[in-house]
Amino acid sequence: MTQTKNPPGIFGIDRRSLLKAAAAAGAAQLAAPFVSTARAADTVKIGLDNPATGTYAALGKNELIGCQLAVEEINAKGGILGRQVELLVEDSTSGDAGAAVQKATKLIERDQVNFLLGNINSALAQAMSQVSAQHGVLHVVPGGHTDAITGANCHWNVFRVCNTTAMEAYAVAGSIIKNYGKKFYYLTPDYAFGHTLQSGMEAAAKALGGEKLGGDLTPLGTTDYSSYLIKAQAANPDVIIFFQAGNDAVNALKQAVQFGLDKKFHLAGAQQELEVLLGLPPEARVGTWVFEWYWNQPGVAGVAEFVDKIRKKSGGHVPTARTWFGYASTWTCALAAEAAKSLEAVKMAKALQGFKLPPEIALMPNGAAYRAGQNQLIPDLFVGNAVSKGEKDPEDLFKVTEVVKGASVAGTLEETGCKMTWPA
Repeated sequence: MTQTKNPPGIFGIDRRSLLKAAAAAGAAQLAAPFVSTARAADTVKIGLDNPATGTYAALGKNELIGCQLAVEEINAKGGILGRQVELLVEDSTSGDAGAAVQKATKLIERDQVNFLLGNINSALAQAMSQVSAQHGVLHVVPGGHTDAITGANCHWNVFRVCNTTAMEAYAVAGSIIKNYGKKFYYLTPDYAFGHTLQSGMEAAAKALGGEKLGGDLTPLGTTDYSSYLIKAQAANPDVIIFFQAGNDAVNALKQAVQFGLDKKFHLAGAQQELEVLLGLPPEARVGTWVFEWYWNQPGVAGVAEFVDKIRKKSGGHVPTARTWFGYASTWTCALAAEAAKSLEAVKMAKALQGFKLPPEIALMPNGAAYRAGQNQLIPDLFVGNAVSKGEKDPEDLFKVTEVVKGASVAGTLEETGCKMTWPA
């Protein structure tokens, strides 16, 4: 697919922005050795380069809360290799690749971070991964989903906690087709995340007899979806598939229900987030989706305790998948150093090959481990339906109908396209 040309500073990533990001990354490569081991000796520094403004600001806030809790826990246990942990935070914006690269370069070169975290925006995460790879810094992507990050564009030093878009699509496609029909119309955000998510869903649906009736690419930051919804209605699908996230998802679903489309078609998608459901009016909390982590998991060890800790940090709100992404990503840094007995990035990356998260960090029924040779976390995925109102808790807005093991939808290592090379 081709991308729309969005103005600089808006939430889309256009060719000019990517070229600027690549140039900044190239300058960063000249400014530092390939594998940098010189870091400040007093504290261990973790740099978070993530959205604090724009359409993904709410998601970024919750990833930050998860990071902060993890840092508190790590420091209470003695820090990383006996040194206290410091979290440095930069606002990448929600869609400016140049800003994200600049902030990543600052964190690595000037602040001398030992680890880099980010980004929610897949295009920004990919741009940042070029910088971290050139500097040889261990980089954990909490919530940027596009497949190439741990696929065709994988790096030895870049690990990812959230699922690939293909994993999300294959986890939910069967449930949608079985229960609601095979004819899909797609509304897709016009950048890397949306493109690969639609590609994954088309492949998953086709394997089950699904049919694509049409679709539209929507720029990030879209506020008026009426023209897209009119076209979707005219196509007369069984299901309208929404791939928007953050504020865009709130706007798209709210307007779809205002148009009465939920009465004529099933509304669904792959990735859904509690932040979005909380931002919707009750009547717009509809559809079949994938949650990548969910807070209501009766009987799963450690989840209730984690929920209680986050409620205390967030004004009583439950953790979202984004909260868990930040938490698991930060703990990955500490666990990598502990396993390697070192802060050298290559040693830590080697130690994480096939590494299984402890149950109190994984916080899901079947656990989660980093796949060797790809650096992709393979967790559980939670398929189910949005509900208008929580029965026992106002934030219990998703009914899980199936827990899908990540390994069953991750494909083979060869299929990911990752051909990882390591520094000599």
